[in-house]
Amino acid sequence: MANEVLPGWLREAGADAMVMAACILLVLAYYAFHRKRVRRDPTYSIHYVNDMTRRIWVESVMSGTGKDIMAVQTLRNFIMYPILMVSTCALLIVGTLTLSGQAGNIANSWHAINLGGSHSAGVWIVKIMFLLVDFLVAFFAYVSAIRLANHVLFMINIPREAQSGHDVLSPSHVADRLILAGKMVALGMRTLIFAIPLAFWLFGPLYLLIGTVGVVGFLSRLDRHQRGL
Repeated sequence: MANEVLPGWLREAGADAMVMAACILLVLAYYAFHRKRVRRDPTYSIHYVNDMTRRIWVESVMSGTGKDIMAVQTLRNFIMYPILMVSTCALLIVGTLTLSGQAGNIANSWHAINLGGSHSAGVWIVKIMFLLVDFLVAFFAYVSAIRLANHVLFMINIPREAQSGHDVLSPSHVADRLILAGKMVALGMRTLIFAIPLAFWLFGPLYLLIGTVGVVGFLSRLDRHQRGL
């Protein structure tokens, strides 16, 4: 019985599966190319420049005096963004869960412009699950950024005399935490960007491919440090 069902399922979802595999390979190829360029020139990546800036900023704040208020205000402004995005992700998760419960009613209408893809409600649910996981990753990334930034908020104002003998309170360690918080913000934003092709996938695999190509082209500009701008 299983042997009879499997070929039919493959015929039904084959186009979607092949296009998804092609999109994953495209994204992996982009990151392999980006990593190769960064190895040759670390400043090619905007992420490296951001990390270096955060490290220098933390060491400057913790090595001097009179910068306490400025540091707190800067970190407060930094935290406000992931707080806003956590709320946004929560709304997106609820909306996606609501959409999953209406697969039988709206799958056919959404597939009106589907070219070569599956019209199955089961495949529709799989697409919704991909989108839901994407939003959940973004949610937890932003939550982690808030948590790490709150730690830095207290650690960065520790007097220099109190730092001696405590390696975990050194400017280098505090900078590592702030850099990790920045990476979590970047991960959350990156995940939301990849939600664009996943949303297009609901209309068919062709739109997933077009959306992925567009996102990769956008990231090739976003990840690169534009010198002189």
